[in-house]
Amino acid sequence: MSEDGASGSERVWLITGASSGFGRAIADAALGRGDRIVATARSTGPLDDLSGGERTHVIGLDVLDAQQRDAAVAEAVEHFGRIDVLVNNAGRTQVGAVEETTDEELRSLFDLHFFAPAALTRAVLPQMRSQGSGAIVQMSSVGGQITAPGFSAYCATKFALEGFTQALRDEVAGFGIRTLIVEPGAFRTGLFRSGAAYASAEMPEYADTVGPTRDYVRNGHLAQPGDPAKAAAAIIEALDADEPPLLLGENQGPNAGEYLLQALAACLTGTIVYHAAARGIVLEGLECTIEGDADLQGFLGLDEAVRPGFQQIRVAFKASGDFDDDELAELARLVRYSPVRDTVINPVPLAIDLARA
Repeated sequence: MSEDGASGSERVWLITGASSGFGRAIADAALGRGDRIVATARSTGPLDDLSGGERTHVIGLDVLDAQQRDAAVAEAVEHFGRIDVLVNNAGRTQVGAVEETTDEELRSLFDLHFFAPAALTRAVLPQMRSQGSGAIVQMSSVGGQITAPGFSAYCATKFALEGFTQALRDEVAGFGIRTLIVEPGAFRTGLFRSGAAYASAEMPEYADTVGPTRDYVRNGHLAQPGDPAKAAAAIIEALDADEPPLLLGENQGPNAGEYLLQALAACLTGTIVYHAAARGIVLEGLECTIEGDADLQGFLGLDEAVRPGFQQIRVAFKASGDFDDDELAELARLVRYSPVRDTVINPVPLAIDLARA
């Protein structure tokens, strides 16, 4: 095996939340590359097919338990002799307005999304420093860059994790340790499945703003366009690069502007559908076109990686169904003043038109 395990011919991966979604996809991709994996999960039943293999090792791990975290790292090193890649993947969805979210709910999510990954990162660093190589992969989210009503707690944890990791990169680069922040958008994982997505107690005052987000989560399980296997392949490719990026996500790179426009279009479409249903307005069809005048000097990220800005964005909706002009005008008013219009990076003039098809 290459001495540089982070980019060499064979790696040992320690993956949290490996029983499904991104975690399992990354485990499968690593095995497909010829690497060895330590797959962890609170419930190891879904990992039975990985137990007992020469290149696989399964550990029961609740990442919130400090003793279990330390024991898992020690067991991984004892079993395979090293850890080349730590993937902090364990997590969940939480929906709730700021006022709806209790201190207990907020602290619990920070424990899972921030403090546990931070502790596991610290736990593997001595081993990686002694090896002179390693990689820390933080599974963040597009919610680590942009927000939406109802995702305040979720996005706050991801923002915190990304800031932590950006500082970490400069601290450990001299030891041969690389860092990668992964910012996936909507992928077909178990994040929205029944029982997995947590929702704070609803307040009627936030029905118009957080309601569309709740509906998106409740009805979105496995309806997302993204394929976790493709995301896993992208992570492998990034770590194989001579100079891995700090950020890997759909809102970086040459297609970033188009991604952000489509994300905004999806949010605004969901808002119209929600308000129509809440008011008994029958929509039989709703078509959306969106375009923006790009300003690539609008936002500069780390390493001079350009993230897109826009001088102006124009959105046009064509609706068909059983509604009168007053109802159509009301829907247009609601979508124009919806908070989801601010989910694109950098506030920009946004023209929204809703007309009859």
